[in-house]
Amino acid sequence: MRYIVTLGLVLTLIVVSSSFLFHNPKEPITNNQELPVYVGVSFCGNTTAQAKALIDKTKTYTNLFVLQSGPISKNETAINEICNYAIKANQKIIVYFGWFDTECPWQIPWVEQAKQRWKNQLLGIYYYDEPGGIQIDYNWASFFERIKEYNYTLYQELTSASIDDNLDIEKFYDVSAELYIDFIANDPGIKELKEQNITTFTSDYALYWWDYLGGFDVILTQLGWNNSIVQEIALVRGAARMQNRSWGTIITWKFDEPPYLDSSKKIYEQMITSYEAGAEYIIIFNYPQIENNPYGTMTEEHFIILEKFWTEINRLSNLEEKAEIIKPDVVLVLPRNYGWGMRHPDDRIWFWGPDEKTQQIWEFSRELILQHGLNMDIIYQDSQYSKLDQYETIYYWDNNN
Repeated sequence: MRYIVTLGLVLTLIVVSSSFLFHNPKEPITNNQELPVYVGVSFCGNTTAQAKALIDKTKTYTNLFVLQSGPISKNETAINEICNYAIKANQKIIVYFGWFDTECPWQIPWVEQAKQRWKNQLLGIYYYDEPGGIQIDYNWASFFERIKEYNYTLYQELTSASIDDNLDIEKFYDVSAELYIDFIANDPGIKELKEQNITTFTSDYALYWWDYLGGFDVILTQLGWNNSIVQEIALVRGAARMQNRSWGTIITWKFDEPPYLDSSKKIYEQMITSYEAGAEYIIIFNYPQIENNPYGTMTEEHFIILEKFWTEINRLSNLEEKAEIIKPDVVLVLPRNYGWGMRHPDDRIWFWGPDEKTQQIWEFSRELILQHGLNMDIIYQDSQYSKLDQYETIYYWDNNN
C-alpha cells in the first residue's frame, strides 16, 4: 500500500515529458460448487515462519493467500517455501513484486517456472502498487521545475492550466493520460508478464480506467480510507466492465497509526458490500507486523469476522435460489481523460487542481450515488469503449442524457 515508494513513475514521467516538451476447499462446499469470489489475506511480514502462521490461522476460511512482502519478494527460497505451504493448505496464491529488481535476476525466470509448477494455483503476479494514487498525490513541484528548464512557455501553460480560461486544458488531460498509459504499458516487467500470459494485479485508489488501459488485468480498489465505498466500487467496476477486465477490493487502513484497520463490524460490512457488488477478489491488507501479534495487524476479532464472512458466502452459494449479484443498469459518464482523484471537490486532476467542471461533476455525482447506490457504474467518454447498451439509464457529467 502506501508504504511502497514507486519512484520509477516519477522518473519516467520526467523523462517522457521532457521529450514531449518538445474451496480450501477447506471442507468441500456442498454440491461441489465453486465460490464466485476469492477471499483471502495479504502477508506483508519478513519471515517464512510468520507467513506459515498466518496460513495456518486462516486456511479453513479463505481460499486465497497474497504474498505481499517486499523483503520476501527478493528471496527466492522463501517465496518457494511459502507458496508450497499455502498450496498444500488448498490456497490459491498471488505473489507480489514491487517491480522486477535488477539485483534479483532470478525473478523473471521464477515467474515462468512458477506458472509451470503451480499452474492454476498461481492466480497471477501483484506488480507495482498504487500507480494512480501516486500520480494524484505526488508532489509535482520538482517535476514542473524540471519542465521549466526545458521549455518556459510550456511551464507557464501547465502551471496556469487551472485558471487560464483561454488554455485548451483538455489537450493536457489527453497528453497526461497518454503519458500515464505509456508508462505502464512500456514497463519492462509488465511487458514480460504479458509475454508470459501471466495475469497482472495491482491495487489502487484512483485512475482505475487508465490502469486497465496501461495493461493491468485486475485492479483491487482500496477500501477503508475515509472515502466513498460506493463510489470506488462504481469507478473500478465500471472500468472493468467496459474494458472486459476483472476487479476486486482490498480492505486497507482506516488509520495511519495503530490499530490501522477499522473495526471488525465495519470490515465485515465492506466485505459484504464487495460481494454484493460482484467483486471477484476480496482481501484484507494485513500490514504492518505489530509487536506481540504473530499474525500482523489483524486481531482476533478480524479473523472472527473473516470466518463469519466465509460461512455466509458459502451459505449464499448453496441456496437453491442464488443470491443475486448486483449488475448495475445505471452509468455516469465523465469527460474524456478526466483523471480526477474524486475524493473531494478540490482533488487533483492529473497534475492540476480542479477546473470549471469539477464542482458540477462533484455535486451531480453525489446526487446520483445517493439515488442509485451500488446500482451505478462510473466510466469515461472513450471512443474505444462507447457501447453502453448494457445500461438502461445513462447520465452524462453535464446532466445532458
